[in-house]
Amino acid sequence: MSNKAVQHTCVFGMGWGDEGKGKLVDLLYPAFHAVVRFNGGANAGHTVCVGKEKFALHLLPTGVLHESAVGVIGPGVVVDPIGLLEEIDGLAARGINVSPKLKISQRAHLVMPYHKAEDNLSEQNATGATRIGTTARGIGPCYADKMRRTTAIRFIDLLNDENLEARVRELSQKRAAALKAIYGDDGGLDIESIVRDVLLAKKRLSSNICDTTSFLHETINAGQAILFEGANGILLDIDHGTYPFVTSSSTGPHGIGPGAGVPPACVTRYIAVTKAYSTRVGSGPFVTELKDDIGDRIRKAGNEFGTTTGRPRRCGWFDAVSSRYARQITGATDIALMHLDTLSGFDEVGVCVAYRHEGKTLTTMPTDAATLEQCEPVIEYRPGWHENLRTVRRYEDLPQTTRDYVEHIESLVGAPVSILGVGPDRSQTLIRGPLKDSIDVPEPASL
Repeated sequence: MSNKAVQHTCVFGMGWGDEGKGKLVDLLYPAFHAVVRFNGGANAGHTVCVGKEKFALHLLPTGVLHESAVGVIGPGVVVDPIGLLEEIDGLAARGINVSPKLKISQRAHLVMPYHKAEDNLSEQNATGATRIGTTARGIGPCYADKMRRTTAIRFIDLLNDENLEARVRELSQKRAAALKAIYGDDGGLDIESIVRDVLLAKKRLSSNICDTTSFLHETINAGQAILFEGANGILLDIDHGTYPFVTSSSTGPHGIGPGAGVPPACVTRYIAVTKAYSTRVGSGPFVTELKDDIGDRIRKAGNEFGTTTGRPRRCGWFDAVSSRYARQITGATDIALMHLDTLSGFDEVGVCVAYRHEGKTLTTMPTDAATLEQCEPVIEYRPGWHENLRTVRRYEDLPQTTRDYVEHIESLVGAPVSILGVGPDRSQTLIRGPLKDSIDVPEPASL
């Protein structure tokens, strides 16, 4: 990607996650000085394939796979410190040392073992509509403590709190007692182990903790470009998603302000990532879900199993209604349409162009999850394709039926499909339109 003009960019998911954001961030990174995670935590799972190497990242910004990358974990992220250390060590064992150029916000909050225990026990004891289907990574309980304030631990505390050890012990004991009282189970919390882990995080991560907000503004003032990486899909947004079956943060570009400390107006390119079909993990309404052989076929062809949990993803036809909604609330300037190769072999492919509810046709998403659950999709079928797309390197060389499908999605969603994924590798990406002259897709190669 050419860096002739500084253009701060945000990459975010258009659905319920798992859209292919990681691959795109990894591809785009060479044009940027820093890549920033601004929301979520280890509930995210971004997968990148480089040659025969496959990398799964949960807390680290995806761009850190590049040697020159400056990775930033912003104040809006909640971080499991031991999970982060395991991720850093795992990459180091494969010859990728990210620690020297990793910056963790002083303002970011720590996900503690009692957060994960609470998340797990809450899910275990929930039934029916009260079961959210979380990843049990402690994200919601950590954000809840952030809002309570007095029960939260921030990374700045690892540096400045002289009573850190005593405070961690006290908070852990109180939370274990509360879980026991509520669930009859303290989640197996080992208080002294929790204290040791926090002290280990202090020892190993202190050199990475800094004022990332000041760093990002210095980067902007120096005329260097920043890439912002959304961790979760926009339909999981706490305010704009399919509530209550959502995550606990602002997942779209509007999360950049609070999550990174940078005015969203600084960002001029918003790339919304989606698949050529729809997927969802966990509970919640999913209008186009295919609970049949076609859904199973898409799942197997696309290897649709969660990067974070390994859970099989629910699969369905492309939902133009929810995608148009996502474009409207985020101001997406471009669409990256991934997994086109997964649909190869279908005689026809479906697109949901509207919902039907109680005899009415809806072209916008209902706010209420219960109403959305009752909606039926209005599916428009189009001719499919049988060619292998993974060897295609130019949009013009795609089958005509594939191009017709892409252009139909453009017209329904209201934004150009500028990037297309035809396979998992960096090189299996097609660029079209104005972006064609500014993004360089590498030949198949190792890091």
